[in-house]
Amino acid sequence: MKKRKLLEKVLSGSKNIQFNDLVTLIEAFGFSLSRINGSHHIFNHPDLPEIINIQNRSGKAVPYQVRQFLFIVEQYNLTKGG
Repeated sequence: MKKRKLLEKVLSGSKNIQFNDLVTLIEAFGFSLSRINGSHHIFNHPDLPEIINIQNRSGKAVPYQVRQFLFIVEQYNLTKGG
């Protein structure tokens, strides 16, 4: 799925987001996988103190974690690519 369409789907509030698609979107905003601790995938950004913590639930992203990611993007005015 193209990143723009994926972002539109996430912003629309869809609860049907594939885990791998969310990882792609998180990385598009400049985050990188820091570590995996059990089912938790921890991402960090070189310019931010915040981390993103997501879990894979049967191939799907957990909805509240998607909202947390969007909150961080909005809070720091992040754009795709950096």
